[in-house]
Amino acid sequence: MPCTTVLVGKKASNDGSTMIARTDDGHFDVKKLIVVTPDKQPKKYKSVISHVEVELPEQPLRYTACPNVDKKEGLWAATGMNEANVGMTATETITSNPRVLAADPLVELQKAHGREKEIPGGIGEEDIVVLVLPYIRSAREGVLRLGALLEKYGTYESNGIAFNDENEVWWLETIGGHHWMAKRVPDDVCVMMPNQFGMDSFDLEDAFGAKEAHLCSADLREFIADNFLDLNQDGRFNPRDIFGSHTDMDHVYNTPRAWFMGRYLAPKACRWEGENADFTPESDDLPWALRPERKLAVEDVHYLLSGHYQGTPFNPYTSQDTGVRGKYRSIGINRTGVTTVCQVRGYAAEPVKALEWVCFGSTTFSALLPVYPNAARMPKYLSDVTLDTSTENFYWGSRLIGALVDPIYAAGIQQIERYQNAVAVKGRQIVREYDRKIAETGDEALIAEANEKLAAMAKERTTDTLNKILLEASKHMKNGYNLADN
Repeated sequence: MPCTTVLVGKKASNDGSTMIARTDDGHFDVKKLIVVTPDKQPKKYKSVISHVEVELPEQPLRYTACPNVDKKEGLWAATGMNEANVGMTATETITSNPRVLAADPLVELQKAHGREKEIPGGIGEEDIVVLVLPYIRSAREGVLRLGALLEKYGTYESNGIAFNDENEVWWLETIGGHHWMAKRVPDDVCVMMPNQFGMDSFDLEDAFGAKEAHLCSADLREFIADNFLDLNQDGRFNPRDIFGSHTDMDHVYNTPRAWFMGRYLAPKACRWEGENADFTPESDDLPWALRPERKLAVEDVHYLLSGHYQGTPFNPYTSQDTGVRGKYRSIGINRTGVTTVCQVRGYAAEPVKALEWVCFGSTTFSALLPVYPNAARMPKYLSDVTLDTSTENFYWGSRLIGALVDPIYAAGIQQIERYQNAVAVKGRQIVREYDRKIAETGDEALIAEANEKLAAMAKERTTDTLNKILLEASKHMKNGYNLADN
């Protein structure tokens, strides 16, 4: 599924927290935020798409998920945080190449024909959160569990998956049907992932030795050598060159997004524009990670994930005919279902270390709302979503605002900025209030109260903004006519 991922190490964030964030860019999938309690977690999981069946461990943890409301293609839980304060995003669809896929084919469902029995496929984006998140207590454990599942069952698609806990952020990328590699994100960097195989460096000695910051399939070295996959020169090991792609489509769809994010994160360290630019939107060697020139807050992550090349000639909303307007795929795209930032804050009390920031619809026009994931349930404004359009939940309210303001961008964007800032300010105020109350009293029942207060605030701000945007959009209808017009 085309998505964009941002990962932030604890020394790159403003408050020492770790953050993993991803836009879930499906096909206008209707999404909700729910809590899955242990009694609702299956003991045996069966995939709708691949029909694979997986026996699950006992004693799962409670966790949040952002599933599809329409279950016809499966759950697609997308992202979540569990009660051990571990976050997970799944998945970023990534690219590969024919050499890799021929050597280790994707494990696709083979339907029954005549007397031949059906052969299930592997695991995929539909399944991964449910199979992993309830059973891990650290980001590293997430990598190891998912790696074992990939080796046993295989996968039918190429994916990247992020995990975070209080201290670490890990990123795993699949390689063909059964292989994988994972890297601990350095604490002082931000990772930019735009639907391509991302890692541009990897320490094989560590992966096959101490395993401090690198993990991979047990036979990865042999797999590379036996299949002549290594394209590197001069002893350099760049996984992107071995396992990834460098296509013309990448230059329109993928690399420009990394360029926009890099331009924001390190505007002085590199030259991003002009004749002597270090990197352009179509550079194949854009870095996987950068040390940001200033520390990042959640609002910065939201800005990155709502990017549409603002400040460049490629902005589809610019009033100028630049000749390249709308040339590249935006990060903040129309068909996003849900975006979350899974944040783990080492300084907060144990029950509220984790915050899950949720944003429905196009990130360009939607507000990012914090909630405490360590709760027994989510407020109805976030969880009670149906396939019918409504103003009674955050998903549809966000979708309506985006669809109304997009055609009147110049007239409506100020209202959007006010809306996004208002939700961020009030959301942070409520979080500060309940962080303190829960730390002082130890009363975890206050978590539900805080979430209800946050949801009520979001509903009030969303309704108010919807009213204003609807009025503005009505003024710009093409059939408007005033008597003074003639």
